Amino acid sequence: MIKKVLGAILLIIVAFSLWNWELLSYGYDQAKGQLKVIWEARPVEEFLQDPNYPDSLKQKLNLALKVRQFAIDSLGLHNSDNYTKLYDQGGQTLLWNVSASQPYELTAYYWKYPILGKMPYKGFFDLEKAKKEARALKEKGLDVRIRTVSGWSTLGILEDPLLSNMLERSDGALAEVIIHELTHATIFVKGEIEYNENLASFIGEQGAREFLKAHYGDSSAQHLEYLRAEADSKKLTQVILAGAQKLDSLYATFKDSLPIARKDTLKNRALRQIKARLDTTTFFNLKYNRLFDNTLPNNAYFMAFRRYHDQEDSIRGIYEQYHQNLKLMLKDLKRMHGK
Repeated sequence: MIKKVLGAILLIIVAFSLWNWELLSYGYDQAKGQLKVIWEARPVEEFLQDPNYPDSLKQKLNLALKVRQFAIDSLGLHNSDNYTKLYDQGGQTLLWNVSASQPYELTAYYWKYPILGKMPYKGFFDLEKAKKEARALKEKGLDVRIRTVSGWSTLGILEDPLLSNMLERSDGALAEVIIHELTHATIFVKGEIEYNENLASFIGEQGAREFLKAHYGDSSAQHLEYLRAEADSKKLTQVILAGAQKLDSLYATFKDSLPIARKDTLKNRALRQIKARLDTTTFFNLKYNRLFDNTLPNNAYFMAFRRYHDQEDSIRGIYEQYHQNLKLMLKDLKRMHGK
């Protein structure tokens, strides 16, 4: 009898594994990639005490530690061991993110994950596997985007280290990404990815401004540089979000009977108009005028901007209700949605 029960259990396990092989294989790859980073990360202090480690990078590491402490003490983000270690990427890209959208509507494609629920993107530690996923999605007729990821959060599940490529950022940008990711490790609403990302983006930007002013001063070169970069980011976001609204209006006119070729013609015409507006927008950094020199953005690109910025005004409204007191706002959000 025991043998029969064990045999039945084994059969169920085998059947489950075969049925969910793709998910299990992906989970294994992700776990292996995450754990490799965790295991090979070394305490920041080791790099600071290493006489062969460049002084310029030591300065960035010291800054990162100060940002982390500011985020905990002055903003009230969760106190953990996150960002007390550094993983040396050796100048190589570590992680890629795949996202997708329907071709004639701004509707994200979702993947389902255990615990986390539905997510509108899928991460890979292997570029070829990311490309394979992208090809499969394109074969389904979806608009697809692959982008590199320079920072991510395990939502407090694991101890997130600094990534060496993060140290290439300006002081303000480094502060922003650290505070952004620490926000994810502090507040997470399951099934509300857009809210989570919009909130982390707002807290990251506002927190970076507060850190730079406290650490360097209002008129410091670091603060002014960040404000210029932020102004560029806002202009880009405005162009892309306005473009997304125009695409929504266009796609709403598409009838099922409209030929695909005609849909593509109208879509590409709208995308070229959005690109033309971007090309004629004045930026401090001219790289934004060259974003689409050799291509056009697709629906997945517009969805990414909405994911991170579409709720910014409503979150800013909440911030104003707290009289621009970020720590007080975060205190209540932690009470409601804290991890």
